[in-house]
Amino acid sequence: MPGSPANPFRIKSPQLLVAEAGTDLAGHGLKRHMGLFQLVCFGIGAIVGTGIFVGLSDSVAQAGPGVVVSFVLAALTCVFTAFAFAELGGAIPVSGSSYSFAYAGLGEGTAFLVGWCLLLEYGVSVSAVAVGWSQYVNELLHSLTGWQLPAALSAGPGDGGIVNLPAVIVIALACVLLVRGVRESARATAAMAVLKLAILVAFCAIGFTAFKHGNLTPFAPAGLGGIGAGTTAAFFSYIGFDAITTAGEEARNPRRDIPVAILLCISLVTLLYCAVALAAIGAIGGPAVGGRPAALSYVVNQVTGSTVGGGVIAFGAVVAIASVVLAVMYGQTRILMSMARDGLIPRVFERVSPRTSTPVGGTLIIAIVFAIPAAFASLDSVVNLCTIGTLATMAVVNVAVIALRRREPGLARSFRVPLYPVMPLLGVGFCLYLMYETGWATWAQFAVFLVVGSLVYALYGRRHSRLTAGAVTADAAEREPQAV
Repeated sequence: MPGSPANPFRIKSPQLLVAEAGTDLAGHGLKRHMGLFQLVCFGIGAIVGTGIFVGLSDSVAQAGPGVVVSFVLAALTCVFTAFAFAELGGAIPVSGSSYSFAYAGLGEGTAFLVGWCLLLEYGVSVSAVAVGWSQYVNELLHSLTGWQLPAALSAGPGDGGIVNLPAVIVIALACVLLVRGVRESARATAAMAVLKLAILVAFCAIGFTAFKHGNLTPFAPAGLGGIGAGTTAAFFSYIGFDAITTAGEEARNPRRDIPVAILLCISLVTLLYCAVALAAIGAIGGPAVGGRPAALSYVVNQVTGSTVGGGVIAFGAVVAIASVVLAVMYGQTRILMSMARDGLIPRVFERVSPRTSTPVGGTLIIAIVFAIPAAFASLDSVVNLCTIGTLATMAVVNVAVIALRRREPGLARSFRVPLYPVMPLLGVGFCLYLMYETGWATWAQFAVFLVVGSLVYALYGRRHSRLTAGAVTADAAEREPQAV
């Protein structure tokens, strides 16, 4: 039976978070299989996908050639927050990511709402990515065979179809890999990350052969407002870098490798995105790229005069987007595992299979929940809601760095945010700016979403929290002083 309701402002110490990490309540544990290379590939796998292969055209439609500035501004927001994630990921190497950092820095109620926002971030991004995967599957089929899946089986009712079958298939495949084990998932993610990087580099090489300076003018057809709107759209392309911290309990040397992996990923992805945007627009012009489905394949087809190159790009997109589904679903299952371990959501999400060392039940539930909107819903209307939820979570992580520096000055930190506290404050400021750019309608949706999350916490999470009197296990209490 649950105890009396816990104080929503109660802090869970970094030491206790680390002491309780690694196993479920039955003692079945996760395995440490991931090194620095796997973590970097995992981060690239989580980031590079729909945002550049599908979302680039939306960003260009907003900002024109100025989308390069939009990518840089979105990257700056991520860089400031990446420093915060790097510090906290090295100091508190657990699977809960932003949720656990908020629990240690700002208290249980805030942590639950962060976890609630992460469910939105990862859920919408996986479903939206799966829908984007369907577009490129059809492009690849058309390139190889001249045939495409009928609209009834490749789009949801809101987009003129019945069910988006490819979107369901890619989520199911990711689920199978995740259930089999983290070693298999890490290998698959690494292979897909290397392949998609190679294909994007090849795209840049092809695009720059047809580069014309005139295609970059006017540079900002919609002015600074267009670049700002493009920044909000481009930010969706970076969602996922925080998933690296969810591997804290399965990395071999998390204190060293997680900070390095985060910073490497953000740097590499930013350079790649700017190069791809310049190559695409320089080759055929912003108006031809903006708003076009499977834009990268179209660019290559136009430059080469053949559908072969476009087919290769489509194949790369199919691989790239599949890797995003895999990596982001992995991150979501680990965050829910941490929340369930703390008692804030049902225990089914924290149970680890002794055979595969993975949270099988939670993975299956997440796959079903993500597959339903991917199959039947048009997600365009909630992408901004996903973005504002992600930005709010990132702002909280920056605040958590400041809170923990004050509360836990002696905490072992393998990486420290440079220019503290300027960097975390800039991170908060950039997040608030992009949140403002999402528009008041999105803010209203987000307010309703937070109210629903607060009710769920009040009715379930607060009453079942393991931080109620006597809920922390004796073993964890004994390990706590030596944990960090």
